[in-house]
Amino acid sequence: MGKTVLCRVDINQPVDRKTGTLKSTARIEACVPTLKELSDKGARVVILAHQGSDIEYKNFYTTAPHAQALSGFLGREVAFIDDVTGPSAREAIRQLQNGQLLLLDNVRFCSEEQTLFEQKLQLSHEEQAQTQVVRKLAPLADLYVCDAFAAAHRDQPSLCGFQQLLPSYMGRLFEREYVVISELMERPERPCVYVLGGAKVGDAFLMMDTVLTRNAADQVLTGGLVANILLAAKGEAIGQGSLDFIQRSGNARYIDTARELLAKHADKILLPGALAYLSEGRRQEAALRDLPQDAAALDISGEDARRYADIILGARTVFVNGPMGVFEEAETELGTKILWDALGDTQGYTVIGGGDSITATTKYGKTQQIGYICTGGGALIRFLTGEELPVVKALRHAASTFS
Repeated sequence: MGKTVLCRVDINQPVDRKTGTLKSTARIEACVPTLKELSDKGARVVILAHQGSDIEYKNFYTTAPHAQALSGFLGREVAFIDDVTGPSAREAIRQLQNGQLLLLDNVRFCSEEQTLFEQKLQLSHEEQAQTQVVRKLAPLADLYVCDAFAAAHRDQPSLCGFQQLLPSYMGRLFEREYVVISELMERPERPCVYVLGGAKVGDAFLMMDTVLTRNAADQVLTGGLVANILLAAKGEAIGQGSLDFIQRSGNARYIDTARELLAKHADKILLPGALAYLSEGRRQEAALRDLPQDAAALDISGEDARRYADIILGARTVFVNGPMGVFEEAETELGTKILWDALGDTQGYTVIGGGDSITATTKYGKTQQIGYICTGGGALIRFLTGEELPVVKALRHAASTFS
């Protein structure tokens, strides 16, 4: 009662910028139990969150719509302020009453919260505790709670810096996801299949070698940008449009990594033999050798999707991160839809991770048929490598320091 708690959540959701509304609220709903418990116990709850990828700066957006959504799910007001560490935010925190909740604006509006800052400077957790975000907010708080498992692979001040200065704890969502995934990692039923797709490929390439070398995965089914990079590394024709996108998105550096992966694990990595592209707005499919020279691959073929689906139906454990293509559009959703139908029908235990995967699960009405839906994609993949997540390391430090 009466304690001020900084609670870092991951409520990063796709936004419809034309209407200023959220396209999904799955991650928001997932963190509600932690926020409700804190508020019910009389804490003064300050919520920190990010919205949008800072590498793709056009995705930056305010967290204002998230406050409205949280208010609805909690059944009580979640105040919002378009500030993070400035005088207005700090005064609003000081004015909070017992049980009240305040959502600050997008923490990635602060430079030290950006991924490029993280990658270039690689600050230690002690150094993160000296950044503006932590120095401005920590003195106003009694406790820190991290409920952002989806961002637990990030090494940023709002995730790892507060634990150096404040008693810190896992939130209910973080705790549940950590326990469930740990148990599945240790004892997956066989055959164990990984499905990797989507456009965020860095963590996928980081993880693949580890899980295949450790024999944690029996097969890896690939689609989306992950598959396109692997195909390019193999020397297959994927269309100039596909190659241009790999270059523009800054992912060409993974082609050498993909080449090494194929040299070591080609027998366990399944690649599509045909790709789908648009021609005059209509879906076309072609074998790799027959793709038009300028094609931009946007989905795997229906035949490849059905081949993957048969493998999923025969699996006992399936980890999924990323769709097979641009599933948001009707012309390029076929591969993803076929796989998600199989995920709903398989008798194996299915684990879905990542924002796009959750959105696809909702779109195809499979939420009740999935074994476990993990809010994190990158965190799930990084966790599966066996590497200790930065946030977990920071929480361990707090547990030993403030016990």
